[in-house]
Amino acid sequence: MTAWKHHLPPMATLGPLLALLAACVFFSFQSDRFLSAGNFSLILQQVMVVGVIAIGQTLIILTAGIDLSCGMVMALGSIVMSKFAVDHGLPPLLAIACGMAVTMGFGLLNGLLVTKIKLPPFIVTLGTMNIAFAVTQLYAAAQTVTDLPAEHTWLGNTFGFGDTSMNYGTVLMLALYALMWWGLRDTAPGRHVYAVGNNKEAARLTGISTDRVLICVYVLAGLFYGIASLLSIARTGVGDPQAGQTENLDSITAVVLGGTSLFGGRGLIIGTLIGALIVGVFRNGLTLMGVSSVYQILITGILVILAVATDQLSHRSR
Repeated sequence: MTAWKHHLPPMATLGPLLALLAACVFFSFQSDRFLSAGNFSLILQQVMVVGVIAIGQTLIILTAGIDLSCGMVMALGSIVMSKFAVDHGLPPLLAIACGMAVTMGFGLLNGLLVTKIKLPPFIVTLGTMNIAFAVTQLYAAAQTVTDLPAEHTWLGNTFGFGDTSMNYGTVLMLALYALMWWGLRDTAPGRHVYAVGNNKEAARLTGISTDRVLICVYVLAGLFYGIASLLSIARTGVGDPQAGQTENLDSITAVVLGGTSLFGGRGLIIGTLIGALIVGVFRNGLTLMGVSSVYQILITGILVILAVATDQLSHRSR
């Protein structure tokens, strides 16, 4: 019995997984198209941008922080990648690297403000969210960037997978989750992230450089936002300055639904993937049912409140 329990997923992940399975069962009775391989491939494509942003958001929330700037930083990264290649004639790979450098730069700025000036992450990222939005609009002149080189849109290409097709961006998203699952579980830096989120002062007293951990987390999150920028371009085929308007809240939703505690120190990266899929399944299933997008947002909001309430009750009991 003990060995059997040892192999079960933790409740924080098991709960969201059961919710995902229940949602799939429900929508399978509502639409004949829901269980098709092509529809599941579509769901993965629809969540890949938010899913990658949510990896960075998970790292920050594990340290008891939060990042409201992620969506706007992602949009700025996509515009830099696009305009550097199209308007300034940079080689495509160099333009992509420049866009990622910008998103990582914002991550570094967030990390320095949180650690060196001791500002709350909520206030810091609220400020950088507005800065990134303004810079994006000014630089892009509110115009989308088209005629992008093939390197920018390659991740949107598809390949045959069984009876359906899947794009390379989806594979990249799943690979990043697998990599971060290993990194957080089996490496010392990963354990330091949990330690800082669980009790920052105790982590400092054990010899962990808490400021360095936090800065690295915010910079790494910026890297994931840069990757999400490229995925956004690959999915839409353009550099869109209006992108990223809701990705900050969507990423937090995925993290919370996946069982990561907003108090820091508890949660699994795989849970975030499940949380992103829950949102994707609900929106896809309700669309197939013909339900208005307003009700989709309403249901998502209810799910978030339930997840946060569960986290709060669990925190109090601890």
